Amino acid sequence: REGAYHLVLLATNATGYQNLCRLVSKAYLEGYYYKPRIDRELLEKHNEGLIALSACLSGELNTRLMKGERREALAAAGWYKEVFDDQRFFVEVQDNGLIEQDKCNGELIRIAHELDLPLVATNDAHYLRREDVRAHEILLCVGTASSLTDAKRLKFHADNLYVKTPEEMAHAFRHLPQAVKNTLAIAERCDFEMQFGNYQFPKFDIPQGETLETVLEQEARRGLARRLPEIERLEGAGFDGRKGEYEARLALELEVINGMGFASYFLIVSDFVRHAKSRSIPVGPGRGSAAGSLVAYCLEITDINPIYYNLLFERFLNPERISMPDIDMDFCRDRRDEVIDYVTRRYGGTDYVAQIITFGTMQAKAAIRDVGRALGMSYGDVDKIAKLVPNQLNITLEEAFKAESEFERLRKETPQVDELLTLAQALEGLTRHASTHAAGVVIGSRPLVETLPLYKDPKGGVVTQFSMNHVEKVGLIKFDFLG
Repeated sequence: REGAYHLVLLATNATGYQNLCRLVSKAYLEGYYYKPRIDRELLEKHNEGLIALSACLSGELNTRLMKGERREALAAAGWYKEVFDDQRFFVEVQDNGLIEQDKCNGELIRIAHELDLPLVATNDAHYLRREDVRAHEILLCVGTASSLTDAKRLKFHADNLYVKTPEEMAHAFRHLPQAVKNTLAIAERCDFEMQFGNYQFPKFDIPQGETLETVLEQEARRGLARRLPEIERLEGAGFDGRKGEYEARLALELEVINGMGFASYFLIVSDFVRHAKSRSIPVGPGRGSAAGSLVAYCLEITDINPIYYNLLFERFLNPERISMPDIDMDFCRDRRDEVIDYVTRRYGGTDYVAQIITFGTMQAKAAIRDVGRALGMSYGDVDKIAKLVPNQLNITLEEAFKAESEFERLRKETPQVDELLTLAQALEGLTRHASTHAAGVVIGSRPLVETLPLYKDPKGGVVTQFSMNHVEKVGLIKFDFLG
């Protein structure tokens, strides 16, 4: 089996961005083998709008050169040139302090000259500043469950893998000024801008000759008629005088919902709630501001009469505040997945429907414990220090240091504790793991990979690679299935 290589791909336009999403999604959904991978066939198929860089020492050119396979490296560069042409494939040269890189650079320059390929000066940046090298070393230990005392641990044999300044790069490559200029040329060609705030409403099938708005109005009015006996029992003798209030409120809500373009959202939520009820899957009566909508009540999305309980529709949806409606639906925990499966089948399969990723970050106490383990400190000592952090939700280390004076005393008395807390603060907030959001599901009007990349969770489910806030920013509609 031939090894996998690194390759840098940059999107120059919307087509390139979509191709990048397709490639990354394929790598996770179909090509995962220890790590996400794609093959040359996929790269050849989805290269339009992309610029390729030959990458670091783990790139194909460098890997082959380090093995003494110059002919194969030359052939590989030729293949990339053929696929991306000589304007979209750049040979990277780096000045990172690694002996192997220095040996490869000369051959890379010669290969670029032989094939008339442009060079680009880059740096293999793994952290932001030079002084972050120690924190990065600890992060590698945390990620590989090792410590600094482990002679066989994963480590980088260079201390300048940071984002260098333009002046540093210009000095390092003063003998290759065009390679430095090409960094700006590439940046100027990457002209893609994400379009935020344009909602991508899922498709809802309606009868020929109807619109989403007319279908919603018909469903809501029929729903009100079905609810009338229940409303009469609730209101009692005074209902006859308030019937007009229900009709006026329904007309007002429909005007707002349709005016804001949210008809399909209500129809889709109503669809999967009705399906759940038809399958005897317990559904909650409604939660949050959505309980203030009479339309939701008439569609049987909620079971709470907002007029009787004096609930305001404007808290849920207000034309003065443009934002997506947010209806949180509660389903029986044991059967929630049945509803999600129905939605997936009904609205286009996993090409169009996916759950949302969520990222767990390194919190204050966990950061102290992880760094202490990486430093080789005893569990007991580290545990005592971690327990000094107040039991407050989402407290930061900076806040903990201000709240607990013992931290300052320990830092002054013990240099190792000072280093522990400094490094823990440097790593605090970094992503620790990915998991699936407890409730969020997105439904697209077109294949999701045209908007964002997808990921496969450990259970085999298809999940977005964008978290909830970013999913909404790129215009996808989120539905909440709570269990």
